[in-house]
Amino acid sequence: MTIGAGPRGPGVLVIEPMGNAGRFLVEAADRLGLRLYAATHAEVHDAYPPWLRSALAGVCATDLTDTPRALDDMEAFCRTHAPAGVVACFELFTPLAALLAERVGLPGNDPRLARAARNKVLMGEAFAAAGVPAPRWAVARDPDEAARVAATGALGWPLVVKPAEQGGSWGVSVVDGPGTLASAVRAAQRFTHARPHGLALDTTALLQEYIDGAEYSCDTVVADGVAHPLPVVRKDTTSGRHRIETGHTCPSGLDEELARVVQDTAARAALAVGVRNGIAHTELKIPPGTRTPYVIETGARLPGDNLCELVEAATGVSEAIACLQAVLGRVPDTTPTASGAAAIRFLLPDHGGVLRRTSVPPAPGTHAEFHLRPGDRVPEPADSACRIGHVLARAATAGGAGDLAASVVARSRVEVG
Repeated sequence: MTIGAGPRGPGVLVIEPMGNAGRFLVEAADRLGLRLYAATHAEVHDAYPPWLRSALAGVCATDLTDTPRALDDMEAFCRTHAPAGVVACFELFTPLAALLAERVGLPGNDPRLARAARNKVLMGEAFAAAGVPAPRWAVARDPDEAARVAATGALGWPLVVKPAEQGGSWGVSVVDGPGTLASAVRAAQRFTHARPHGLALDTTALLQEYIDGAEYSCDTVVADGVAHPLPVVRKDTTSGRHRIETGHTCPSGLDEELARVVQDTAARAALAVGVRNGIAHTELKIPPGTRTPYVIETGARLPGDNLCELVEAATGVSEAIACLQAVLGRVPDTTPTASGAAAIRFLLPDHGGVLRRTSVPPAPGTHAEFHLRPGDRVPEPADSACRIGHVLARAATAGGAGDLAASVVARSRVEVG
């Protein structure tokens, strides 16, 4: 990756660009001719890859887990470097970005609501207040409380158990009955701090009604409170207790009317959690036989899973460019310029261990990336951390792209010892 970080245009301060969409923000800033700054911990910055270091016009070293100190340090940095926008790439720092934007007078999200985009308990309350269709839910502070909630039958079975604060499907379980509920709650509560910054997490477990049906995601760019919908993406996951995304496809295959309903619902979710200048990634499910999307959760940040690449490959729309335009107070460019299709399929292990070797056969219209390298420890397949790599395929239709990506994955080899 060759990125120019010369002082050409306005600057944007990114609160922790090491998020999994960070590279797309870097590429988008280069395409827009923007200077990019980072706010991060000194030791985290020391571990940045060369491409990210070279992309930055400056770094504000602070402690992002200490909100008063971080705000003071970043405000002083802004007075010196005068960025024209603030954005968080790491989901758990989206409330911090909203507070900073308000303090320095830049376009940002509503700081009074912003924590609801990080904390799923507050998110559920925000959805209810705004009338956003969502699963029923309850909180559990320990396995005994979870058992009492489940015994009422109000949420039914199966139940989704998840941490109040975490991402990447970490700590999420689908529980079929009371026998495995306690272990699921303990799994959700094992995350007390987020790596690599050491940010303290709310260890409350969320019990959520299980919504059957197909899964989708839809991102929304919001500029000055006006929502600009992005394409709907179909999501595929594993079954069983742990639901890991196995792939994504754009376009989604929904008819035009239902796709608009999904986009509208995602926009309502984004506005409910205070997104006013930026982007939100929303996950939804549509029960069989209905045309009502239910919002599972939303986050006020660019999507992970290389969805930025997927959407641009299919439609020509750069979500990262649109996001940067929004935080700069500009009208985002969300008009499709292409009408193809793209699909991502992930390389997943059968079990944890040490990655020995990998191979992905070349095929026209595809490319592959590896997330782990030989010698790396492969976690047990319980969340997205176990992914070894992915294949992205482009084709004229969604079915063609999905079949192409799946055929390459089927012929790939992953050896875990």
